[in-house]
Amino acid sequence: MSAPVKLSGWGRHPRLTCRLETPADEAAVARLLAEGGPLIARGAGRAYGDSALNAALTVSTRRLNRMIAFDPELGLLTAEAGVVLGDIIRALLPHGWFPMVTPGTKYPTLGGLIAADVHGKNHHAAGSFGAHTRWIDLMGADGAVSRLHPGDDLFAATVGGMGLTGIILRAQIALQPVESAWIRETVVPASGLDALMASFDAAAETTYSVAWVDALAQGADLGRGLLLLGEHAKRDELDFRRRAAPYQWPARGRVRVPLDAPSFAVSRPTIWAFNQLYWWKGCRTARGGPHLVDWDRYFYPLDALSDWNRLYGPRGFLQFQCVLPESGARDGLAEILEATAAAGAGFLAVLKKFGPDQSLFSFPTAGWTLALDLPARRHALGLVDRLEEIAVARGGRFYLAKDAHLTRARFDASEPRAEAFRRFRTEHNLAERFASAQSERLGL
Repeated sequence: MSAPVKLSGWGRHPRLTCRLETPADEAAVARLLAEGGPLIARGAGRAYGDSALNAALTVSTRRLNRMIAFDPELGLLTAEAGVVLGDIIRALLPHGWFPMVTPGTKYPTLGGLIAADVHGKNHHAAGSFGAHTRWIDLMGADGAVSRLHPGDDLFAATVGGMGLTGIILRAQIALQPVESAWIRETVVPASGLDALMASFDAAAETTYSVAWVDALAQGADLGRGLLLLGEHAKRDELDFRRRAAPYQWPARGRVRVPLDAPSFAVSRPTIWAFNQLYWWKGCRTARGGPHLVDWDRYFYPLDALSDWNRLYGPRGFLQFQCVLPESGARDGLAEILEATAAAGAGFLAVLKKFGPDQSLFSFPTAGWTLALDLPARRHALGLVDRLEEIAVARGGRFYLAKDAHLTRARFDASEPRAEAFRRFRTEHNLAERFASAQSERLGL
């Protein structure tokens, strides 16, 4: 038995002392399950809050990290749950294949991508990760492994089920063919929230769309932002040099944050200065028209800064992310941004538009999703309370892969599917065996 260790999610809040085991094979996973206590699987620790933490037993899948098979005709990859997304891209992009859906970092594991049913900049067009998962091998409470397919009740509960239905061992996913490693990006500045939302709607046929929002802007500038549109560049759209090697991309250095930053590093003055610079730089880029960006810089800008979560200091940070239904979303977003700007706490605000629901318990639904990073300090915790209240009042729901704060009462008020998920877990004898600090907090 391993000695207890301090663990957290990417937000570094909360931190829990957990027993952490890292089994090397399926048999070792089964032996841990045979111990009989509650446990939760953990991949790369990229969920922001406490959804992959269990003090009694946290089971890391990082040693279950083999890519097993790839069908180059159909673009189907079979891999173990601990394989990291970035490794999939580096292995298969040179052969013309790219994930159908990717979040904003390339470091989550395959199991985590499925458990959170992650979404990307193309949810309006491609849905979330589970829509492109062909089957899942899941180890249940009794140690038996079941192969789940779309249409199975347990498949539907596992995709987006936050690890609460069993331990994902392997899966098969579909990738998309691409002609290059480059993205044709267009930057569209928008002077306020109405203009930003209208720009999204005008670009509805574009494959990728995401907006940075200035969360400190107020008054007529409320909701000003930069809409970043993207399409996979075709080979004939590349210049002569790139066309000769379309799947090569420039090496990207990483800057490491070596220490926890002091509290003033992320404060109103520094956020204001960063936002002004980012807005100015984005407007200047927009004037140059569409341009080519390699896949790494387009999809994963923050990955260039290793351990960027340390910028928020030793207390870590919270990410608030909700989705508001189309009707009333504009007023709800305005209310959230007004509260955030007044508090002077919002950093790295991101807006996207979603397509319809696709799973039993996944986060995305048709509407608008806004994500905000907030330092885990007393005044920010009060702000998160206020933002959650606004979202609930507007019919919104919350992304459990980012949550470290919701109460059960507020979760239940936002999530009409919660009771059905609880019943499913009870009926299938899952509730006592698969549990996280988050599921206990939310009564799941």
